[in-house]
Amino acid sequence: MLEPEEGFIDGVSIKPLVRHTDERGYFLEVLRNDDELLERFGQSSYTLTYPGVIKAFHWHEKQYDLWFICRGEARVVLYDMREGSPTFHKVQQVFAGEREPQLIVIPPGVAHGYQVLGTEPVCLFYHTTESYDPGHPDEGRIPFDDPDIGFNWQAPSA
Repeated sequence: MLEPEEGFIDGVSIKPLVRHTDERGYFLEVLRNDDELLERFGQSSYTLTYPGVIKAFHWHEKQYDLWFICRGEARVVLYDMREGSPTFHKVQQVFAGEREPQLIVIPPGVAHGYQVLGTEPVCLFYHTTESYDPGHPDEGRIPFDDPDIGFNWQAPSA
């Protein structure tokens, strides 16, 4: 598990994933109960997003998100909205996908979104600490081009 350092948002964790490869393909362990990344389990969901699409930004008051991109390549962008956080108003970008498999842990109050890179769709599994309640969704939205965040979605840099 990577600890926060320069350029990282406080409370965001990145777990690099290890491929175990042989002639048949590979095996990848994504999330284990002894990782201690989830205080509780709420729901697992899956989404497919087409090339060129930007899905950003949303945030939660209560729930943690754990993102795993199992197909394609994406640039994940995080923005710390938590007053009192040592990384308040900081932006972090993480490149994740098939070439660089990792689990991204996103705490409440950190806005997040992603951009599909390349010509393949992105397939994203996300695990949350709360189940979705359509009557009381724990979700706020911010436009992808919000001037307060000021993130440049043009030509990604690794």
